[in-house]
Amino acid sequence: MLNRFAFAGVGIAIGFAGALALSTAQGANAPNAISAYRQLDLFGDAFERVRANYVREVEDSELVNAAINGMVTSLDPHSSYMDPKDFEDMQTQTRGEFGGLGIEVTAEDGLVKVVSPIDDTPAQRAGIQSGDFISAINGISIQGLPLNDAVEKMRGAERSKVTLTVLRKGEKTPFELTLTRAVIRVQSVKFEAKGDIGYIRISSFSERTAEGVNNAVRTLKRQIGGGLKGYVLDLRQNPGGLLDQSIAVSDYFLTGGEVVSTRGRRAQDTQRYNARPGDITDGKPIIVLINEGSASASEIVAGALQDHKRATIVGETSFGKGSVQTIIPLGGQQGGALRLTTARYYTPSGRTIQATGITPDVAVSNLTQQEQATRDQFAVRSEAVLPGHLEAEGAQRNTKLPTVRPEAGKTYDDFQLQFAIDRLHGKIVVAQPQPTAPVSQN
Repeated sequence: MLNRFAFAGVGIAIGFAGALALSTAQGANAPNAISAYRQLDLFGDAFERVRANYVREVEDSELVNAAINGMVTSLDPHSSYMDPKDFEDMQTQTRGEFGGLGIEVTAEDGLVKVVSPIDDTPAQRAGIQSGDFISAINGISIQGLPLNDAVEKMRGAERSKVTLTVLRKGEKTPFELTLTRAVIRVQSVKFEAKGDIGYIRISSFSERTAEGVNNAVRTLKRQIGGGLKGYVLDLRQNPGGLLDQSIAVSDYFLTGGEVVSTRGRRAQDTQRYNARPGDITDGKPIIVLINEGSASASEIVAGALQDHKRATIVGETSFGKGSVQTIIPLGGQQGGALRLTTARYYTPSGRTIQATGITPDVAVSNLTQQEQATRDQFAVRSEAVLPGHLEAEGAQRNTKLPTVRPEAGKTYDDFQLQFAIDRLHGKIVVAQPQPTAPVSQN
């Protein structure tokens, strides 16, 4: 039996899929298989030389893991090998729940800085505050420890205890808090009524995202009532997630037609995903906000709604990750998994967004012209600049669009969002587009 658990741009193939593909290839290309085995003899020779002669003793698993990862990462930026621990972490992230404390953190000055505690979690109940620094976990200093490692130390089984040493502005000395871990459910969907506009923010596409969007629309309808003008769907800085969730979210706003298709190296690998009848917003206007941090599943949703003319896409050209990764478990529970690029995905009109991205219908930036010029001195965030990326097909990435920008000297909490709300109200925006000569980047 073959099971498939697909990620947005990422899928999981479980069962004998890998073995089936291998046996077919061997039958059709026997001479190539013989050549491959000869190359493996070369690898075996190098492996033994390293084991015997390297300056320190190296675990066999360390060498094998590094060899597999080196082979796969040389293909493109999104293919990699996950050891069993990384594989488990990936599954935890896609489930959207884990045993932990409930704090969003970042790294600063070699310590872990609290961005914010999540409501109704052990961290929030214990009094952890935004801006706190965590300097030690269970009495052991974490200064200089990679952020992922520090986060791992704070996670653990439900009901287990952990002691944090906290540095807080205004407090003369560090203090300790002992917290009891609980199951933390990451809310990938947040929403609020902004007057007569329903605002829905999707931060990622995990297992409960579609359910969260459905609940958001129902609640906003009830809160705003018959005067509801439309919705803003905010996908900015959304790196993607589960493919089935992006399809389900798109389906909510469409009454039919194709949502996305994936195409691999063989014609029989093509899959098409279609929307079902019914629009949960009852046809209300929708504006989708995107920027260069919107990738993968976000681009599927934006591309589907744009092609069906169901929404106006506002913001900046998206990241451009249009490739599909399949997660292939290896060697049972102890063998980790391959994250392997196996296909590209295409919008309903047949566009591939690989290294191109979704171009907004109306380009709007939160930066003034001067602020933009300063930012342009630094590296651009996009698939097109990643070493070894799959090449674009057809149209090239275009980020130099006539862009509506905030007026210099004026302060806006979020100019892009305000523009979207004003547009749904039919207001004329004062700021005028500032044209720039179009360029392509690949």
